[in-house]
Amino acid sequence: MTQSGDTHLAHTGSCLCGRVRVTARGALRGVVFCHCSQCRKQTGLYYAATEVEDDQLSVEGAENVSWYEASAFAKRGFCRLCGSALFWKAVGSDVTSVMAGLFDQPSGLEPAMHIFTSDKGDFYEIADDLPQHERSSDDVPVAPN
Repeated sequence: MTQSGDTHLAHTGSCLCGRVRVTARGALRGVVFCHCSQCRKQTGLYYAATEVEDDQLSVEGAENVSWYEASAFAKRGFCRLCGSALFWKAVGSDVTSVMAGLFDQPSGLEPAMHIFTSDKGDFYEIADDLPQHERSSDDVPVAPN
């Protein structure tokens, strides 16, 4: 599985308990690491997410997904049984951010950038050479700047 433009690729994965399974068809966006306080509080560190167009995403076990309206701008989906963070979705968007860790290996995913670095936790450092953005990037419109 690579990030090629091949629309026939199928990336599969699941939550920790396996009750929610996802299939994403086509190329996946590079992984964006979000260091905002909401992502940190939900996961204990930061989100690592790719993005899938809704018509290319299938969710088996969707009845086990709970959605939390984290703000007026977006909601977060998680497995109601095991608590795995699954999705982030902006209101009115036709794409869904899917947590990179859900995907079966090899995922073919590659890191892309860090966002909301001005809000990162004080207990770790960002120690790679990926682009860093204090808030979001024009390529990743995740919240009003």
